[in-house]
Amino acid sequence: MAIKRMSSKKRAVVVLERLSLRYPDPETELTWSTPWELLVATMLSAQCTDERVNKVTPRVFARWPDIPSQAEAELTEVEETVHSTGFFRNKAKNMIGAAQHCIDAYNGEIPRTMAELIKLPGVARKTANIVLSNAFGIHEGIAIDTHVKRISFRLGLTKSDNPTIIERNLMPLFPRPKWGDINHCLVLFGREVCKARKPLCGKCELEDVCPKHGVA
Repeated sequence: MAIKRMSSKKRAVVVLERLSLRYPDPETELTWSTPWELLVATMLSAQCTDERVNKVTPRVFARWPDIPSQAEAELTEVEETVHSTGFFRNKAKNMIGAAQHCIDAYNGEIPRTMAELIKLPGVARKTANIVLSNAFGIHEGIAIDTHVKRISFRLGLTKSDNPTIIERNLMPLFPRPKWGDINHCLVLFGREVCKARKPLCGKCELEDVCPKHGVA
């Protein structure tokens, strides 16, 4: 079937099949061991590489290993600890605020619904989706980061550059139990093959089904 005549649904099936072969057990490259650690790591990863975050979080988790200790942290100390991740003032404030809100509203636990998670300071749908999927196995949506945004557009799975609309476009295309996996697969694929500035189309196992929207 010609690429331009292939439906988004059929293309999505091919994308999932081939990326699942490439990444049989996809997972986040952030280092974490508890839902709270994953939440913090994901918050710190905004506008920052996972590699940098993984260098910072050991100090963070050693100093504030759980929600109660983070809730009582001194803002300036947190700022200093996460400084190298960028936007450190907002991130530090949100880390403390999220911990305090968990204590005040959720008995000191990480909530397990989208509606509750996005009430935490610094948590939007992307972060909430990552935490729900990876920490709890709950799939309420698909996390849309810069890689997912770029690749889903190039593949013709969305025409939008709005993360909310992109998520809405992608969700019907993939089986719900795979929503977490497709995020990981696209993120990893974006880092290795479908790069922002110079995609490696000649080495791409999706080239024959990719309309290459936006690719020069």
